[in-house]
Parts: sequence; structure tokens; C-alpha cells
Amino acid sequence: MANDSNVRSFVAEHKTLLIIILVGLFLIELEIFALAVMKSGRKARLQILDSAGNVIHETDGRNLSQFDKYYFEKTFGPLENYRVRLQTRQVPFPFRAWFVAAVGIPVGAMLIFGFIVKAYIAIFHGEVHESGAGGKGKPGTDEKGSGLEVVLNKISRLNIFIIGFLVVVGVVSYWVIPNLIVYIGKTGIETIIRFKWFFLTAALVVLSVGLWIIYLRYLLAKKTIETRAEIEKYRLQLTMGKQKEGELPLQGPDRSPEQGYIGMQADSGTDGQLTKD
Repeated sequence: MANDSNVRSFVAEHKTLLIIILVGLFLIELEIFALAVMKSGRKARLQILDSAGNVIHETDGRNLSQFDKYYFEKTFGPLENYRVRLQTRQVPFPFRAWFVAAVGIPVGAMLIFGFIVKAYIAIFHGEVHESGAGGKGKPGTDEKGSGLEVVLNKISRLNIFIIGFLVVVGVVSYWVIPNLIVYIGKTGIETIIRFKWFFLTAALVVLSVGLWIIYLRYLLAKKTIETRAEIEKYRLQLTMGKQKEGELPLQGPDRSPEQGYIGMQADSGTDGQLTKD
């Protein structure tokens, strides 16, 4: 129950500050929502065209203000000489922009405020360790007590700056990444349409080079197959030649041609010696 008493005492001591913070956050969220609603809905745009049908001036709203009318007539002449066209369109509610602003602005403001306070304390009053007073931060202290106490202990041990930073990064990514993908897609399509002949020529060149490489690989594979066929042909010819040599008659019983030749030399040498004696 010590954690519950600490939370209650903290709320009781800083009740006015907490109310001010909550009211400020509520007003910020209300203003963000109001701006998102104002940006959505049916929007009208007034366009002024010349005799050729070109838009020479346009403004938001259904009517020209006195200042816009004075500025237009001073620049282009009487308004009666031109044609006025009113365009309306339905703008959907910007959910992603509202979500990013509603989450990112309060969290980012609190992180900046907390960073300033922590930096001030660290610079002018020394570093304050949370595990120094009251035995906080000891291992095993969050294992006892009710479920609420365990949750509060675990939350108190987390680094709020890291959590806030991750929240801001996630929210900004949710806003930036889809817009970046859409922008890259639109820019890429417009670039391809604008320089279509260049990209068509580049595609034909790449296709031609690819077909030429495939043709060269085909010729190389064909030459390799022919070379292997020639090698196999010569190997078969050599094998058949050896087989034909093995079918020749032997020089004496169980003699190869080489053994028969050597034996004939030995016999001739012996006869020569006997004749000499």
C-alpha cells in the first residue's frame, strides 16, 4: 500500500498543477480537432478566367473580398470583363494529420519540458539517482503487493524519455512514410510521362543488351557442346584403336606383342654367342 499512498500524496500535493496540465492538454486537443474539422468538408474556390479560358486569379471562398476585388481590378482591370467560375469539392477528414498532431504535439511538448527540467537539475543541482532514497530500485520490490502496486513499480522503473521518443518516432513515421510513398509514386509517374521517350529508349537499349547477352550465351553453350562432342569422338576412336590392337595374334604362348619381341631379341643374342664359340 506504500505505492498507493505515495501516488495519493503526490496527487494531493500537486493537485492544482495536475488540473492545469489536464485543462491545457484538453484545450490543445480541442484546438487540434477544430483545425482538422475546419480543413475538411465542402470547400469552394472562386476562379476568374480571361477570354481565352485561362485562370488568371483564384481564391478560397464563394465571393471575392473587398481587398481581393480592389487588388484584382487594379492589376487586371474591371471584374465585369472577365468570367467567374465557382468550383466546389469535398475534402475528407484528415485523420492521419489529426492523429499525428493530437499525439505528437502533447508528447513532444512534455518531453521537451522534461528534458529542460532534467538538464537544469543535472547542471545546477547534481545528478539525482532514483534508487538512492527510500530504497527504490531494489530488485524484488515489485514482486510484492497487489497488482496495481506491481504495475506502478514496473512503470516507475521505465525511462519515460525513451518511451516518449519511441512514441514520437512512431507517430511521425505514421505521418511521413505514407506521404513519402505517395509523393515518390506521383513524382515517378509524372517523370515517366514527361520523359517517356527517354525511358522508352532506355528500356529498348536494356532489352537489346539482354537479348544480345542471351544470344552470346547460346553461342557459348553451343560451342561447348560441340567441343565436348569432338572430345568424346576422339576418346571413342582411341578406345576402339586400343581394342583393335588387343585383337592381334600373340608371339608365343601367353605373350603380348612386346614380350614376343623381347624374347626374339634374346634368342638371337644366344644364337650369336654359340656360333662364335
